[in-house]
Amino acid sequence: MSLRPLKNTSGAELSAQHSTLHPAANKTGSATVGKTRKRLFAILAGVIAIAALAFGAYWYLLGARYVSTDNAYTAAEIAQITPSVAGIVRNVNVIDTQTVKQGDVLVVIDDADARLTLMQAEAQLNSAMRQVQVYQANDEGLSAQIAARAADEKRAAADLQSAQTELDRSRAELQRREGLVQSGAISAEALTTAKSIFATAQSTLQAKRAAAEQAKANYAASLGALQANAALTNNATIDNHPEVLLARARRDQAKIDLERTVLRAPIDGVVVKRQVQIGQRVQSGAVLLSIVPVQNIHVDANFKEVQLANVRIGQPVTLTSDLYGDAVEYHGVVEGLSGGTGSTFAIIPAQNATGNWIKVVQRLPVRIKLDPEELKKNPLQVGLSMTATIDTQMSEE
Repeated sequence: MSLRPLKNTSGAELSAQHSTLHPAANKTGSATVGKTRKRLFAILAGVIAIAALAFGAYWYLLGARYVSTDNAYTAAEIAQITPSVAGIVRNVNVIDTQTVKQGDVLVVIDDADARLTLMQAEAQLNSAMRQVQVYQANDEGLSAQIAARAADEKRAAADLQSAQTELDRSRAELQRREGLVQSGAISAEALTTAKSIFATAQSTLQAKRAAAEQAKANYAASLGALQANAALTNNATIDNHPEVLLARARRDQAKIDLERTVLRAPIDGVVVKRQVQIGQRVQSGAVLLSIVPVQNIHVDANFKEVQLANVRIGQPVTLTSDLYGDAVEYHGVVEGLSGGTGSTFAIIPAQNATGNWIKVVQRLPVRIKLDPEELKKNPLQVGLSMTATIDTQMSEE
């Protein structure tokens, strides 16, 4: 029996030899691996199906009712402090970030000019009241003057009648003497005297007639003056006369302008953007500073238009701020929806009628009112980022 040398045999060759030597064992192992793999795939498919069903149930029962956005920012109705009168600033009592209460003195404008204007207005009021008294006195004087002119007119009429009578008498006397002259009963001198008396009577009548016309004209002039003065005083006393009312209104306006030299806080809040300095000359309407009512802050949440189908006023809102994070949660309600999207009111609105139009999902601002007690506990400032979630299936009771 001959011996053969041993050869180096690799693991693969040994495995092949083993498979060749044990074919039944190889088939059994492959079947076991296949069953295990199928079982794992079945479990994975089951897990995916359960997760899909769970998500679908959540979305149908809970998730679909909520709409959320992180495009939300705090805002407030900021009060701008502007002077109603021009002048030089004498005092500035606040600085930026200072908290003020309604009625606190913010800025004082030098009131020297306003005081002088008030003094002038008061003097004009006194003058107007005295002038009305003059009007009333004129009424009495003109009434008396009319009575005197009426008496003058009657006296002139009587004088005119007397002159007419004297003229008629002298005419008759002259005619009688002219008849006697022809018969030689009287002298030529007597006739001349009669003629002179008649001429004098004619002149006197003309003078009396002119005097009567003058008296009548004087009466009419006095009556017109009384009517003109009565137009200034009819149905008016010193207190309600138009000239007095006008002067009093100017006086009251001067008082208001004097009071407006002291600028007070119209609301509670925090001072921001102070731009006024002592000694500065300010004009009416110039913005000196602003006050932010941090206690009345609301949120402007910009939701996509596809989220707003079920959003209604009064629905509850849950919010968080980037300032405090998820540890602090705010609660509010939908207070209103804007009348247009942000792009509508932009300085340069989008030109959607152009040929290069690309549809962009628009956002509509939704105003959310916050709980004042929560704001006291965790104050916010204007412009902070917020995340807002609206429950569209509930409304505030």
